Amino acid sequence: MKITIEDVAREAGVSITTVSRVINNNYPVKEETRKRVEEAILKFNFTPNSLARGLIQKKTYSIGVLVPSITNLFFPTVVKGIDRSLKERGYTVLLCDTEGEVQAEKAYVQNLMERRVDGIISIDPQTENIKSGFYEAITKQIPFVLINGYHRGIRCNFVLNDEEMGTIEALEYLIDMGHRNIVLLRGDHSYSYDLKEEVFYDVLNKHNILARKDQVLSIKAGNSIQTVALSTELIYEKLKESPRPTAIFACNDWMATGALYAAQRLGIKVPEQLSIIGYDNIIISQLSQPKLTTVDQNMYKLGQLAADMLQDLAQKKMKNYKKIILDTKLVKRDSCSPM
Repeated sequence: MKITIEDVAREAGVSITTVSRVINNNYPVKEETRKRVEEAILKFNFTPNSLARGLIQKKTYSIGVLVPSITNLFFPTVVKGIDRSLKERGYTVLLCDTEGEVQAEKAYVQNLMERRVDGIISIDPQTENIKSGFYEAITKQIPFVLINGYHRGIRCNFVLNDEEMGTIEALEYLIDMGHRNIVLLRGDHSYSYDLKEEVFYDVLNKHNILARKDQVLSIKAGNSIQTVALSTELIYEKLKESPRPTAIFACNDWMATGALYAAQRLGIKVPEQLSIIGYDNIIISQLSQPKLTTVDQNMYKLGQLAADMLQDLAQKKMKNYKKIILDTKLVKRDSCSPM
């Protein structure tokens, strides 16, 4: 037989309200009464379900997290940081995969709000939804944090990686080793990719290196299960050109892995004949042969800080919009060498 809060109240000789006050410790209760309720709880081994507790406290103990892909290991690592931090506080994470679609992202946000989640975190959100004012409006209605994404002049709460400096450090590293014919490999429809392309041209121009449009290659699915295969095919064709690129800077490690496979198919040695740098520092960068030089984004910490910020918002500890920017780090491994 399932034990209910009514059974506990009847056994202790008190009201349901008194039992809930003891359980949630949110209102003074006489010590003698508290003891009777606690003895009844132990006798029945009663555990209040989260829905009942939520109704009492006007909280659902659930947080929505939006990602554009669950196949790119960057996003699950960030989510792990979020989940670990929130789990310690008694929350459950509801994960939504938007597949990088603008309307799907908006629909998930609305659905989560209808479910009365206590807050939402959106990772690498679609630029269109940010610039349109959609997220600024949502931020006024519910505790909301965005991880990365377009943020210039946007009145929202952000936890960001310094992707600009990470890209600069990677490109300067290649240039210092004598590389001039560098290819940028990116995906479509992401502020992160747009920013890296902008920095790519700026850095090359700074060093008086001619930056041609054909040095920027784009695949349609930058975060999907198809990323490696699409990158492999595109770089395979590029490496057959003359003069051949001497270095590739990929906007994530899946793309860099595809570039590595393309070189291997053509018998081009990495790093002796071709240098490759990735971005994110997901586990694949340490398992490839050779191991990939890449830019570490502090993925786990991104998630932790976003969860902490969300809690501050929920507890009204933040009065103004806030942006936290994390440093990146170039992790030098075996996929780059001097010209």
